[in-house]
Amino acid sequence: MQIYQFKKEVGKEITKFDSNFVMSRIMQTEKVTYIGCIHLDKDGVVGYHQAVVPQLLLIVEGEGLVRGETDDYIKVQCGEAVFWNQGEWHETKTNKGLTAIVIESESLDTSALVSV
Repeated sequence: MQIYQFKKEVGKEITKFDSNFVMSRIMQTEKVTYIGCIHLDKDGVVGYHQAVVPQLLLIVEGEGLVRGETDDYIKVQCGEAVFWNQGEWHETKTNKGLTAIVIESESLDTSALVSV
């Protein structure tokens, strides 16, 4: 399991074309990619299971706890992303609530993300 950041502070200021914003790159894919949004209410859980393909979980609201193949949970919050390899056992849970974007693909490239 790897933890990354996509907060404004790790992004790059874009001024091209008279723009004025910060872009935090997430990834580029070359194969079929599934993108979804998970809404976990208070005390919600995505149960312990194996990732069918590489998976990236981007926390966009709230906070929670994640774990890989050990029993050790790591706190994650808005602006952080968690990556699991194909076949890796993992779980996500929250006491307060959490909303996250999930990106799943055989060809996830997380090299644009900033490690915690």
